[in-house]
Amino acid sequence: MSTVSPTGLDDRVTALLGERTDANRSFFAAEAERIALLCRELADCFLAGGRLLAVGGTPQQWSDAHHVAVEFVHPVIVGKRALPALAVAPGSLGLVAQPDDAVISFEPLVFTLRSREWRFDPPSDDPFIRQELCETLYHLVWELVHVFFEHLQGSTAGAGASSFLYPFLEERTDADLSAVVDDVRRSVLMKADEVGALRAQVLGEEPEALPAVARALRRALDDGGTLYVFGNGGSATDALDLVADFTAPPPPWPARRVVDLTADSAILTALANDIGVEVLFARQLIAYGCPGDVALAISTSGGSANVVAALAEARQRGLATIALLGYDGGRIAADGLADHVVVARSDHIPRIQEAQASAYHVLRELVELVR
Repeated sequence: MSTVSPTGLDDRVTALLGERTDANRSFFAAEAERIALLCRELADCFLAGGRLLAVGGTPQQWSDAHHVAVEFVHPVIVGKRALPALAVAPGSLGLVAQPDDAVISFEPLVFTLRSREWRFDPPSDDPFIRQELCETLYHLVWELVHVFFEHLQGSTAGAGASSFLYPFLEERTDADLSAVVDDVRRSVLMKADEVGALRAQVLGEEPEALPAVARALRRALDDGGTLYVFGNGGSATDALDLVADFTAPPPPWPARRVVDLTADSAILTALANDIGVEVLFARQLIAYGCPGDVALAISTSGGSANVVAALAEARQRGLATIALLGYDGGRIAADGLADHVVVARSDHIPRIQEAQASAYHVLRELVELVR
């Protein structure tokens, strides 16, 4: 397998950022209006009592299905309703689906609402870039479907406390949905620009950061170590995706030894019920972790108690530690609780997660390129 020099790795990160920037710009410029119209129709489905069923076949698609479910059911924006969404295996869809349900499937990304298909095909042959653009799209759908609830239910309150999600709507009091669609279209473009800028910060601000992580991780894996990955909520689905990329990678990359500490519901519920959520990951590292292994935490806040505890336990047991973080890096960055830290500097959780996905996808490629 070919390797590249340290300078070549930095250049590769720059090239991968450029590919993502171009694809992000062209995809959302072309699809912004259709995304707005999709949000309008999906709002109708929810108001009729329907659910969003997310279907995932491959390991990577299964992570996306769970990501969709957790974002809709557990909204991170205060004051916004929980919306019914389920992750469903392909073979179970016919047993679960009801007439007013909407279905989302992946690769390509397709929403099916009342027998009508909305297909979105990202302009890239890179499976990682395609997945990242699809993640941004379903995040936008989750964020912006709420706009139409305000109007379909006759509200004249504007965007209220969530105005930062769709600032164009704050002054609108009419029920002209065609105008609302145009506002949402512009919001889609604004948010796509935001994630593009954040991705540039994460990958471009310190282009040598991810190569350094890749070298440390590759050494550990080559020496027989195991990578343990963990996070909460949407970050747990990112952990699931990262593990899938290592254990079921795109060819010709080899599978690598990686374990998802968020995957076993029996272990997680036993620990949460008998001890508390603070030990969910630390207790598993006590059971599994050895010197020479690596712990990789994904956290938007940088301060989740169970992530902090796990990193402390990992370091005590001689594991190398990596953290992908949001906001300003939180306690983990401030207190130096990880050997390698990559921070997506934003306070908007969906954009953080999208930039973090780019970071671990790039990391996955670099692991196969380092010497």
